Amino acid sequence: MSSAKIAISLDPQALKQVDQLVEGGLFPSRSKLIQDAVAEKLQRLGRIRLAQECAKLRPLAERAAAEEWFRSEAEWPEY
Repeated sequence: MSSAKIAISLDPQALKQVDQLVEGGLFPSRSKLIQDAVAEKLQRLGRIRLAQECAKLRPLAERAAAEEWFRSEAEWPEY
């Protein structure tokens, strides 16, 4: 996958921590650390969104609607 270059600003303390992680060998570069951090945050936001949408569901109403739909289905053909 191709990448796009962007410029970001970090406060000095955050940059120092980034550099320490890179120097300590946890990441090969600043860029890789930031790419991984952004990807992780996006995944977390996706899970939060899914959880929020699931919380809107009303299990009893959903089950009743599903059962109603199944009752209206045609019978399975004999084989």
